[in-house]
Amino acid sequence: MKAKHTIPLIRIYDEAKARAFYIDWLGFRVDWEHRFEEGAPLYMQVTHPGGIVLHLTEHHGDCTPGTKVFVDCEGLAEYHQQLMSKDYRYNRPALEQAFWNALTMEVVDPFGNKLLFSQSME
Repeated sequence: MKAKHTIPLIRIYDEAKARAFYIDWLGFRVDWEHRFEEGAPLYMQVTHPGGIVLHLTEHHGDCTPGTKVFVDCEGLAEYHQQLMSKDYRYNRPALEQAFWNALTMEVVDPFGNKLLFSQSME
């Protein structure tokens, strides 16, 4: 077996809040959306231009809230500046030095899920 890539599932509860956080603030784009019928829970794929793919789901059985996704990345300081310039009122992440010799930034979505961006300092 050889994996092509891994796609984390993130539990969401409110479509408008999810779009404000992931699309408007973090800069992801919606690739596709699915509902079994009108008014049914949303399941959608979002992609960040930097190569991150996530599945956001309102389905209660798909995953649990409070998920943490580790994102190994480059260009974190620049991305941090982009986010801070948008002045998102619910999240003001800091850049921090991690014990594993990395620059990190953690953001928490409106549903308690966390994205931990980490750039190696080596």
